[in-house]
Amino acid sequence: MTVLNDTSPTAPPVAPTARAKSSGGGLGRYVLVRFLLIIPTVFILVTLVFFLMRVVGNPITAAVGGRLTPAQLQERLHAAGYDRPIIVQYGEYLGQLLRGDFGTTLTDHRKISDILLSYGGATIELVFYALIVALVIGIPLGMLAAYLRDRWPDVILRVFAIFTYATPVFFAGLLLKLVFSVWLGWLPLGGRASTRVELALGGIPNPTGIYLIDALRTGNSTIIIDVLSHAVMPALALGLITGGIFLRLVRTNVIGTLGADYVDAARSRGVSELRLVRKHALKPALIPIITVMGLQIAMLLGGSVLTETTFGWRGLGFELQQYLSARDFVAVQGIVALLAVIVAVTNFIVDIIAAFIDPRVRY
Repeated sequence: MTVLNDTSPTAPPVAPTARAKSSGGGLGRYVLVRFLLIIPTVFILVTLVFFLMRVVGNPITAAVGGRLTPAQLQERLHAAGYDRPIIVQYGEYLGQLLRGDFGTTLTDHRKISDILLSYGGATIELVFYALIVALVIGIPLGMLAAYLRDRWPDVILRVFAIFTYATPVFFAGLLLKLVFSVWLGWLPLGGRASTRVELALGGIPNPTGIYLIDALRTGNSTIIIDVLSHAVMPALALGLITGGIFLRLVRTNVIGTLGADYVDAARSRGVSELRLVRKHALKPALIPIITVMGLQIAMLLGGSVLTETTFGWRGLGFELQQYLSARDFVAVQGIVALLAVIVAVTNFIVDIIAAFIDPRVRY
């Protein structure tokens, strides 16, 4: 019998560096592919919005057509190029986007990029609050539902998850305002801060537009409390929807993990069920949460339109609703294009984080 040693040509050793390069190459390829997918995603969304906006007619006629004579209207259409074939307009619009020009509003002649700088921080702040609410609600309650599966608390939590997901965000907002502002008087009805605090935040050097950061920069506890109190109800109204999704997702994955072989082995050693949930089942259950978080952020951005309108939260969603009411479709398609870029980039970042946590998601 011949024993193969380490130098035998039929049993070449695998160097650790080779495995590291292979793993790094897999991650690098995954990052590249996910980054390149941003381009078709944004392209499809921008194309859909452009042609859907044109279904109702040209933007100038929709926005100011009733206030112009036919001659003035035709002059404005010709100056803006809306009397040319739609495919030509589409090509020019794509060219503007490639140059970073998202257009200028028809009603107040503002650059779409300036609107983003002025109101984007408010929307990002609201989405951040709502995401925190969703995680705080979804993860602990999902673990509890899995631990008490098929018992009455589990049934109640599942019904709660369905109820929160099915409730329209504007209706949830109105209920919260009725209870906490009108009946109890605990929280302000709307806005991002009181008038006095907004003036104070506007006077600090280089404000970020994110009120919580600006309030922390002042070091004034009264301003910080005022900002947070205005954020409670909008964050709850928007975050409860995603919180219900996270609850069901965590419950399902924790229950699935509790049936794995290594969990059965730990259970046979006398490990308590609660410890199994916390130590063995939670981390695998969080991976799907991270994976779908990008999609949920897109959902939160969409829900921010109604939330901001309900609570008078001056963000991109609030501005989008105002331009929709004014039938300013140039502003609408510009803001939607900006949101599409934000969503695509957010999904890319979330996918990369998920790839670092769980190598199985890589290509």
